[in-house]
Amino acid sequence: MKETTLGQQTYRSIFSLKSMMLCVREKVLDRTHSQRYFYTGVSGINDFPEFIAVGLVDDEQFMYFDSNTKKAVPKTEWIRQNEGEDYWNRVTQTFTGTHPAFKDSVQILKERFNQSAGVHSWQHMYGCELHDDGTKRGYAQYGYDGEDFISFDNSYLSWTAASPQAVITKHKWEATGAQTNLYKAYLEDECIEWIKKYVRYGKDTLERKEGVRITF
Repeated sequence: MKETTLGQQTYRSIFSLKSMMLCVREKVLDRTHSQRYFYTGVSGINDFPEFIAVGLVDDEQFMYFDSNTKKAVPKTEWIRQNEGEDYWNRVTQTFTGTHPAFKDSVQILKERFNQSAGVHSWQHMYGCELHDDGTKRGYAQYGYDGEDFISFDNSYLSWTAASPQAVITKHKWEATGAQTNLYKAYLEDECIEWIKKYVRYGKDTLERKEGVRITF
């Protein structure tokens, strides 16, 4: 991927993605294992995927999907050796369904911010941690055009708006409760079970990782 072709706004988005990752790493130095997903929806760039998703376990990227290839692919041997076609078909189907939602969100936010053209991005990071003592932690946050937009507080089951435009989203999600309950269930239970499974898969290599590496 040549960053020089992406435009100023995408530079900011990629910088924001890296910053989000570094922020999480600083907060989890005492953690045992973690799983995180990063989604990015982009508009206004020709020949660049409208939607990209990457998954990481213990800061090691294990999967990748984009809306151009329309296929989720493994990025480590441990996931390739332990999950077959059914798994990758399910993951592909999930991200294929997420793509139009992200595309719609970019358009909605462009209107909310009174924007009509240019490069714009909608990002989402969510994940969980499992500590040595058995304690768990989940987190989820969204960003627009490289800036914080809204984040989920899993302890208080509430959303924190980082801008006036995000208050509309906060009220909507907290009023219905659907988004809150979805994240609570996933972050506290399902995400932790996936960590345990993935760590079993990659136990011979995860502890020898050399930091965060994301490839496209």
